[in-house]
Amino acid sequence: MPIATPEVYNEMLDRAKAGKFAYPAINVTSSGTLHAALRGFAEAESDGIIQISTGGAEFLGGQHSKDMVTGAVALAEFAHIVAAKYDITVALHTDHCPKDKLDGYVRPLLDISAERVKAGRNPLFQSHMWDGSAETLADNLAIGQELLAQAAAAKIILEVEITPTGGEEDGVSHEINDELYTTVDDALRTAEALGLGEKGRYLLAASFGNVHGVYKPGNVVLRPELLKDLQQGVGEKYGKAAPFDFVFHGGSGSTAEEISTALENGVVKMNLDTDTQYAFSRPVAGHMFANYDGVLKVDGEVGSKKTYDPRTWGKLAEAGMAQRVAEACAALRSTGTRIK
Repeated sequence: MPIATPEVYNEMLDRAKAGKFAYPAINVTSSGTLHAALRGFAEAESDGIIQISTGGAEFLGGQHSKDMVTGAVALAEFAHIVAAKYDITVALHTDHCPKDKLDGYVRPLLDISAERVKAGRNPLFQSHMWDGSAETLADNLAIGQELLAQAAAAKIILEVEITPTGGEEDGVSHEINDELYTTVDDALRTAEALGLGEKGRYLLAASFGNVHGVYKPGNVVLRPELLKDLQQGVGEKYGKAAPFDFVFHGGSGSTAEEISTALENGVVKMNLDTDTQYAFSRPVAGHMFANYDGVLKVDGEVGSKKTYDPRTWGKLAEAGMAQRVAEACAALRSTGTRIK
């Protein structure tokens, strides 16, 4: 069962929360990065989450048509086949989707999974993300209610981002300022609108200074202890301990202490993209520089097919990214926790 069923995905998240660890959620943009993520999880003996952003799906759809749904579906179907060779379980997820892309991405994918479930099959994706951070909280939660109902009907978990994450991700950008911190009032309004599981399960991307990308020390002030305040503030009102399953966005470049604090306060998923992009590309750059006279036909020479063959540098890229994924598993304490 390499691709999690809805029941197993719920079990994965419950185990993470109870064990105070989190799953790395790795963005992929190709079959090569998919295999790198799967390999990293397998080498760490960790289950995990594979995710595809709108930009990643557009790229996967091919530069001729750039169709996001085609790209997402194609990679998901591919993953269902190739993941069977890895002794781990992974969930498939779609990353940040803003309001103007819902009709061209998440809503059609929800419809596809709904049809699969109606036919007695499992959904194609196990979770989808609605990024309403650019909207007012009222509009964000109103759309969230609609999407949560559709997701629950298709046995899918919804991820919601209720307040901004700094930096830029696939065209959605926010300034790095004091607004990057979710308040207890924001969390209470979220619980009131979306419930605490009775209307469908959701993951909550709350903001505690998170920023996409990597910045030099001192440019970003993370306050993961804020998550404890959100858990307590909502938990006291509803009589439920640690009611939220949190997502850590902008995880690349975070310190071990920041990650540890986040895990202690209910983070079950942490997104990695920037670090894994670099880990995939760096070995390729090294290969090209070291073998420039082989990958290029310098001064009319013929070059070296063995050095410019995509399989040669592609294997290096896969290994580099797989190592970074395994490192993420260790940092998030998921190493060795795979479902047997």
